[in-house]
Amino acid sequence: MYFDYTYLLMLPGLILGLWAQWKVKKTFEEYGRVRTRRGEPACDMVRELLEKENADVAVEETGGVLTDHYDPRVNILRLSQGVYRSDSVSAVGIAAHEAGHALQKKEGYKPLSLRTVIVPAVNVGSYLAWPLFIGGLAFSFEPLVTAGIAVYSLLVLFSLITLPVEFDASRRAKRMLADSGYFEEEELGGVSKVLSAAAMTYVASFVSAFLTLVRLLLIAQRRRR
Repeated sequence: MYFDYTYLLMLPGLILGLWAQWKVKKTFEEYGRVRTRRGEPACDMVRELLEKENADVAVEETGGVLTDHYDPRVNILRLSQGVYRSDSVSAVGIAAHEAGHALQKKEGYKPLSLRTVIVPAVNVGSYLAWPLFIGGLAFSFEPLVTAGIAVYSLLVLFSLITLPVEFDASRRAKRMLADSGYFEEEELGGVSKVLSAAAMTYVASFVSAFLTLVRLLLIAQRRRR
């Protein structure tokens, strides 16, 4: 029975991804039960932070769980239902993180601009990479194999660019919250833990994507022999 050893490359990314998901869920729930001393909903708090930074950004509520995001194309910050009206440490941290992205857009942060530019190509590539690669192998057509690898490389690049974007947004979030004077050291420490846990999901995503790319290259090299 033939065993494809390249599957072993997927294990570190899988393990790291599962751990990161568990960590962010556990940390979010832990600090989701801790209310801030100020008691202000995250939606109002983030509007105040953005106003202090002279950032004209709309803040809206969106459906889903942890679907919080900032859309630089329309300059809208969207907070999930569990965050929008919550005054928990977790909600404050997540809302401030998204505000950090808004400040990146305002200040012309280059990694964010680059990520925004390649998003359409990445969205298309996420559907094409594997069909191209597998089709190339099935029909022994080298150009399709190469195209699949090239498209998947774009996804890896996107994951890599995402790392500094997310880390910088968290740094900005912690700075804004500390400068506001609204929060105690213990609350800021909780925010830091929530954001650190969330950051690990992006690290895990990059590791998984990179190892998958290595696997594709190994498979393609083996087929050429």
